[in-house]
Amino acid sequence: MTQTQKKEYTARVAQANRSELVVIIYELFFIAMDEAEQAFKKGKLEEGVKEIKRAEGFLQELMGSLDKRYEVAQNLMNLYRYVYEQLIFSAIRRKMVHADTVREVMGKLKDAFIEVAKEDDSAPVMENTQQLYAGLTYGKGALNEVLLSDDADNRGYRI
Repeated sequence: MTQTQKKEYTARVAQANRSELVVIIYELFFIAMDEAEQAFKKGKLEEGVKEIKRAEGFLQELMGSLDKRYEVAQNLMNLYRYVYEQLIFSAIRRKMVHADTVREVMGKLKDAFIEVAKEDDSAPVMENTQQLYAGLTYGKGALNEVLLSDDADNRGYRI
């Protein structure tokens, strides 16, 4: 993951509500899968396993966030367990196992959560974060990102 992507995801997480956070976790899962697949293709087996472990971490976060009071949570858990098994097999064999099926399952779930997130108008999960007003300005030989905020003194932890 590039530094630019990390900054973008950090900003998105700070402004996201619960549904949007789930979508972000799915996106990060796919980034880890892509990077694992590229590493395995290049023969960088240890790097590939490391990325598989990252994907497992994102999947565990999705599994842990399920609300077990609802029947759909058990169905999602079964799908997540299948994906988790394939990730474990990929790490053991040091090559992607059933990657197309994993992408199809997780892709359909991600699409469903994108639709849910569109309808979720709840407040961001993180409170007292800096409101982002970003823009670009032209500097000498560079394009500069600008961040404006009224509440810069009121960020972070409250005492």
